[in-house]
Amino acid sequence: MRIHDVDAVRGFALLGIFAVNVTFMASGYPGNLVHDPTFDSSLDDAVRTLSSVFVDMKFYVLFSFLFGYSFTLQMDAARRAGAEFRPRMLRRIAGLFALGVLHIVVLYGGDILTTYAVACLALLLLRNVTDRTALRIAVGLYVVVLLSLISSGLFVDGSTFLPGESEALANGADATRALLGDWGPNIGEHLAGLPLLLLQSATLQGPTALGMFLLGMVAGRRRWLAPETNSHPVLRRIQLVGFPVGIAGGVLYALGGNGAPLCVAASVATAPLLAAAYVATLLRARPVVRRVLAPAGRMALTNYLAQSAVGLIVFTGIGFGFAGRFSPLALMVFALAVFTAQLAVSALWLRRFRYGPVEWGLRWLTNGTRPAFVAAGEMSVPERQSDRR
Repeated sequence: MRIHDVDAVRGFALLGIFAVNVTFMASGYPGNLVHDPTFDSSLDDAVRTLSSVFVDMKFYVLFSFLFGYSFTLQMDAARRAGAEFRPRMLRRIAGLFALGVLHIVVLYGGDILTTYAVACLALLLLRNVTDRTALRIAVGLYVVVLLSLISSGLFVDGSTFLPGESEALANGADATRALLGDWGPNIGEHLAGLPLLLLQSATLQGPTALGMFLLGMVAGRRRWLAPETNSHPVLRRIQLVGFPVGIAGGVLYALGGNGAPLCVAASVATAPLLAAAYVATLLRARPVVRRVLAPAGRMALTNYLAQSAVGLIVFTGIGFGFAGRFSPLALMVFALAVFTAQLAVSALWLRRFRYGPVEWGLRWLTNGTRPAFVAAGEMSVPERQSDRR
């Protein structure tokens, strides 16, 4: 059965994902680990710092956790349908990977779908392990990532393989000019970033995603996000621990300029706690808040790709060519405006249709049968929210 609060948390995560991604869509400087010198005021620095503390690296782990949680719902759906789970999930993984490749080439080079697809192959192999084993593997993956970051921070001189500031600034200016070009320069820029994307996926995003997948799988088995298992005292304790520890890690991350390995390690270690505190806060919020967010979460894949399409149209020369013209504050306002529009469009769409367009296609591929697309007119909103996956 559909869990309304899972959709709400996923919708909330979409906002954080876009708030991070849009900085890379709008300028070539962040991808080169430097700030655009055009925006160097105290306000610009304050916005960047707040993003580093409260947003960067937090919503990625939350999205990964929800992927693992939804994995258990997919298993339940296959069981109810009397279908074998493994071939269904392999088809779904193939579909995610294909979408990710198209996403990288056409829309945005910072894709996560391909990484998720590969990590999900490992999750598929581990689907029958006990909860204790899953948690041990998740912790082990995080320990390996943290040790590698700490080791590189202590024993590796980054200046030997990273460009100096002047070179990085020049590269950022070149990348911004490429964004202002047509399809050729933009696709070229996407493909040029593949080596870094692969390196990040192999050393950081892939292992941490799998770790959060496993934690989400355990949470899904135990229905931690189901209404009947949400305990306000437990949620309060999560907030009391998650906020101070997570914010402290975010501050260290910001102080390191977002690139120092030791500071990245601090963020990697504490981001799950801050993400958990965000979830606890959302689950304790008024039900109307979750109802507003849930439609966007039900169409998360469609909305994720739509965010990249909006970024392509607004910032590149293919569309309006606004790359390099938005300050950090303007980007945050822009991200919030786009997400607000997605909330409204998602709610309107789901009054008429059972799934988002991309979700419908992926469901067709996963199950091997064409699902109904138009929602039955006699179904109430609560009934639609509890549809089986």
